[in-house]
Amino acid sequence: MKINLKKNKGITLIALVITIIVLLILAGVSIAMLTGQNGILSQAQNASTQTEIAEAKEQAQMDIMAWQSERLENGQDATLND
Repeated sequence: MKINLKKNKGITLIALVITIIVLLILAGVSIAMLTGQNGILSQAQNASTQTEIAEAKEQAQMDIMAWQSERLENGQDATLND
């Protein structure tokens, strides 16, 4: 019986070490996915910038259309020369 207890303790210790190693590898991969050049945080920042640019373009287009609409209502020419 004493021999079986020693084997079980050894197997448990080895399993613990392997589990820790696997967790460290997973943590390293996760951190690399978050912070790399193509990481999630970088992609989120790029998406935020592109959204702001698209909003500015849309606002400019709406302002131009409002200007054109106002000019047409007043019977003026609504073409943009610039």
